[in-house]
Amino acid sequence: MTLRAAGQRVAGTVSGRWSAWVVLLVAVAISGALVSFGGTARTSNDPTGALPAGTESVQAAALARQLPGGQLNPTLVVYSRAGAPLSDQDEAAIRAHTTTLAPLGTGPISPPVLSPDRRAALLAVPLPADADPDAITDSVDRLRATARDGLPPGLTAQVSGGAGFRADVASAFDGANVTLLLVTVAVVAALLTVTYRSPWLWLVPLAVVGTADVVANALIAVVSRAVELPIDPSTTGIVDVLVFGAGTNYALLLIARYREELRRRPDRRDALRHALTSAGPAIAASATTVILSLLTLTVAVLRNDRAIGVAGAVGIGTAALYGLVVLPAALAVCGRGLFWPFVPRPGEAEPTRSGGWARVGDLVARRPRAVLAGALILLVLLTTGLSGARLGLSKTEQFRVQAESIDGLRTLSRHFPAGTADPTVVVGRVDAEEALLAAITATPGVATARPTGRTAELVGVNVVLTAEPDSGASYDTIRELRDRVHEVPAADARVGGTVATNLDTRDAAVRDLTVVVPLVLAVVLLVLLVLLRSLVAPLLLVATVVGTFFAALGASTFLFTQVLGYAALDTSVPLLSFLFLVALGVDYNIFLTTRAREEAVSEGTRQGVRTALAVTGGVITSAGVLLAAVFAVLGVLPLVLLTEIGVIVGLGVLLDTLLVRTLLVPAIVLLLGRRFWWPGGLSRRTDPASAAARPATEAGDRAGTRG
Repeated sequence: MTLRAAGQRVAGTVSGRWSAWVVLLVAVAISGALVSFGGTARTSNDPTGALPAGTESVQAAALARQLPGGQLNPTLVVYSRAGAPLSDQDEAAIRAHTTTLAPLGTGPISPPVLSPDRRAALLAVPLPADADPDAITDSVDRLRATARDGLPPGLTAQVSGGAGFRADVASAFDGANVTLLLVTVAVVAALLTVTYRSPWLWLVPLAVVGTADVVANALIAVVSRAVELPIDPSTTGIVDVLVFGAGTNYALLLIARYREELRRRPDRRDALRHALTSAGPAIAASATTVILSLLTLTVAVLRNDRAIGVAGAVGIGTAALYGLVVLPAALAVCGRGLFWPFVPRPGEAEPTRSGGWARVGDLVARRPRAVLAGALILLVLLTTGLSGARLGLSKTEQFRVQAESIDGLRTLSRHFPAGTADPTVVVGRVDAEEALLAAITATPGVATARPTGRTAELVGVNVVLTAEPDSGASYDTIRELRDRVHEVPAADARVGGTVATNLDTRDAAVRDLTVVVPLVLAVVLLVLLVLLRSLVAPLLLVATVVGTFFAALGASTFLFTQVLGYAALDTSVPLLSFLFLVALGVDYNIFLTTRAREEAVSEGTRQGVRTALAVTGGVITSAGVLLAAVFAVLGVLPLVLLTEIGVIVGLGVLLDTLLVRTLLVPAIVLLLGRRFWWPGGLSRRTDPASAAARPATEAGDRAGTRG
């Protein structure tokens, strides 16, 4: 069954007088049941859980758990006096805390360690490594309250380390997703009100999309438990944005086409059927493109990326289903008065065909080469912002909000060797301990190395690096350290720890980028080939979207590094931004070119694209601005990762909406004419305008010959 045939069948069902009510009641019942059954999504506390089991840092973590204390996660309490030396009274108070804090930890607390300059001190309080986020947050909160109690005036205590960082991440997201959802709803409501200029029309699509989001989250929870795929708060936030952005775009396109049909047909149900039959295939193709693109993330090695792919696909599928079934049923139940005060009446002229976007089409038609050159030059200039871009953020660079664990890390780095807060862990055979220690201490960039625990077969060594954690120098040291310990005979050593895990994560992200990007492009190209029945058009459209991505990435990188002061792009940003921007950005080209293809049958390619730009310009621009605004809302969440994704995708969508779809693609179509559809049937169809002009030209030639 073709998309159009399926659309006709759905349209006939949801637009009937009584069947629309049945569809709505069934949708409400199913939605309620899914939400009730959904429950909570599966989560994970394993710092190495995103990596494949064969990664060296994962293997090192598994071996370390077999050592005494391997099931513990040390929380670091850092004492300092704003850079001044610690007094005897300070040191006595810190020593007393080894007893005061002991009941809050799991296991004994070692004596405090003074920094070489005696301006800071460090206590390690062990906590369970496998505790859930709420338990970790409660433990860290109690530690912070107790550590500050009874200190001499001027002496401060900061709780940091792995547990402190995890607690701050959990606290930062406490209520953040609710805030994100409320801000998203407010933005969507405001933009829909401006778009429709109606006091209540916006309520219908917003209610449908909001319901789709709730149902999508319930389905994601079920899927996460069924396939044992952890879903973290950042993934939930991204999916909310995807559902609201894409779902509202689908609603905008359908309602715009419905309003257009209401001006042609006296029967509003007949108008709705034609609108759904016409716009439905484009919406379905758009959703299919995004879903298949998201599912390419299932081949990623990083579990976080796979989680976003699966959850996003569920979200987009739910949004498309509600947009193509529930929204038309809701529109069928309501009358024309839903559009008040600008109610479309049969016989009214279609204002879009002679409005501002029609004039833009005329402008492009007059000078397509100049428009094409100008658009390409602008995209190239924006891409130059990528020069000097760096990939990877350290822990101290990942938060947009103040966090005590990050402040504690900075205090540590000022008074201790840079890697003290996150020591690298080397685990090897106990029989090769001496040779292993010798290889470790001889590695450039290693400050100290000391055994921390041993069993009958294994020995663990804590290694403090001189370089700042997650810097290029620290990664070089990890690589050199791995090379040296692997050469120790019979040691069978593995190098892990936070810095090693982050290095493996960055390498995995680069691998995923090189594997997933071609798959995304292939998926988008395949959908466009099937939809447009052309080879030239899909290749050119994919090229324009890729150019938009690099322009958005370059401009955003310049903004991040030169204006906002971010150190680099997070490791996941290029892949996720590419995926969202290409999959969502091609939507607008699908909406434009499918309408251009429809109009080209009667008007010819050149006039068809001008008509398509005129009638879809307003709705696509509204959809693009809305989607960009929704992605920008990711900036309310506390992680730099989400802010970077929001800005890149938001800017890219605006470029796609206001430059590529408006100027670049129409200019390409106008220059190529019917060759744009090659080798499809439209490429062999003579444009009516050209056919009409040919007799006049031939007559002029004959007259000139006679003369």
